[in-house]
Amino acid sequence: MSGRRRPAGDETTEEGGPDDALILIAAAATELAKLARRDKFEVLERLFAMARLEADEQLRSRSRRKLS
Repeated sequence: MSGRRRPAGDETTEEGGPDDALILIAAAATELAKLARRDKFEVLERLFAMARLEADEQLRSRSRRKLS
């Protein structure tokens, strides 16, 4: 996993909230992209990389909203 922690003040108090889901998705997408790269599945590699970028962006967006 990427080692990210849920930001302070998160509205969910139990494990398995939206931030945790995004962190898990980002980590899984990273590993799947590595697997696709190893076996030369270029389109899949790019799709998983895009999924990682989207999960990261969603985390940043959620963090900015919480700071407002």
